[in-house]
Amino acid sequence: MTFAPDPIARFLLAVAVIVLLSNLAGALLSRLRQPPIIGEILGGLLLGPSVLGAVWPAGREWILPEQVLATLDLAAQLGLVTFMFLLGCELRLSTVRARQGLIASVVTLGMGLPFVAGTGIALLSGDMMRGPAGDGIAAPLFFGLALSITALPVLARILLDLGMREGVGVLALACAAVGDVVMWGALTVLLAVLAVTGAGHALLTLGLGALLLAVTMLAVRPALAALVRRAGAENRFVLPVLVTGALIFAAASQLVGLHPLIGAFLFGTIVPRESAVVERIGHQLQGFTLMVLLPLFFAGVGLRTSVGLISGSAAHWLLFGAVLAIAVATKVLGGYGGARLGGLPRQDALRLGVLLNCRGVTELVVATIGYQYHLINELGLTVLTLVALITTAATAPVMRLLNTRSMTPTPSLHGRAASAD
Repeated sequence: MTFAPDPIARFLLAVAVIVLLSNLAGALLSRLRQPPIIGEILGGLLLGPSVLGAVWPAGREWILPEQVLATLDLAAQLGLVTFMFLLGCELRLSTVRARQGLIASVVTLGMGLPFVAGTGIALLSGDMMRGPAGDGIAAPLFFGLALSITALPVLARILLDLGMREGVGVLALACAAVGDVVMWGALTVLLAVLAVTGAGHALLTLGLGALLLAVTMLAVRPALAALVRRAGAENRFVLPVLVTGALIFAAASQLVGLHPLIGAFLFGTIVPRESAVVERIGHQLQGFTLMVLLPLFFAGVGLRTSVGLISGSAAHWLLFGAVLAIAVATKVLGGYGGARLGGLPRQDALRLGVLLNCRGVTELVVATIGYQYHLINELGLTVLTLVALITTAATAPVMRLLNTRSMTPTPSLHGRAASAD
């Protein structure tokens, strides 16, 4: 008697393997004083061609056949949409008003230098990382934008672990928040302008995107505020309405030619900031999203990431080393230079630059978008994935070293002296 493989059983088994491996790796890395996300990314890489595919190709094909991978990709997209909605809900720009000049200079140099350097090295690399749709300046511009990222959610977790709740820690979060808004806005424009269907489609996409933004701010935002005010934050129907809105905005963003993550993030930013609302959203959505849905995304990245693409070629190793060095140097120097121009002391400026070098899951998301839109190829995706992994893993240890060497008081965002982070 033979048993035909059941697609539902195979899918559930694949999800079980991914969730278990990713969370075990995350727990292990937590014991090593690293953010759990590092272990979760490594868990995804273990399932890819770099490890499981190289050691046991038949086993990887049995656990993750092509038909299962397609379903996993859809589930991962749902996880990303939920994650971006949560990130938008937690975004706080109110602290920016206190130190506008300082934050503006940090964001300008902290994003500008990596963007210019990343664009330059992508141009110099020729077609090595260029995807089928990355003709001309498209792929280099995207690559530069990808290197300019700071991962707001991972940075927040690292700062919590380090106990940096004031001073430089708060400033780093404010800069990362502003940088996220700038980055997603720039990515939206870039994807629209580089639309493969021609200039007319690009203008239509930009116009529809602007219309979506206007409707969001002028109509949906006040309507949401009125709903929460009348129904109360504890009303059982508030959360379903917000989740439904996030999904509708993600779908609308996709339909107008943008990425669905942009719509979900945009909707999250207009959720009323009453603490009870945001806390409820986080409490009910965050656990399942972080434990189950996001690991599916990491696994998808791991399955498309092959370290063998680098290890098999001296030129690829040289390219990866150059990208990593440029990414770290320009981000740290940009953050440091912007902070110094804004009046921050040298030690705090250096700490800020190191914190902004954390790229984490945000770079993985953006790299995946570039790969999906065929702006970069598998080598480009692998390079960006490894850069995200290394820069994120290095942030906490370097900060612990800097904090032990500098325990002097640091100014808060409001100009008061704060105890050492």
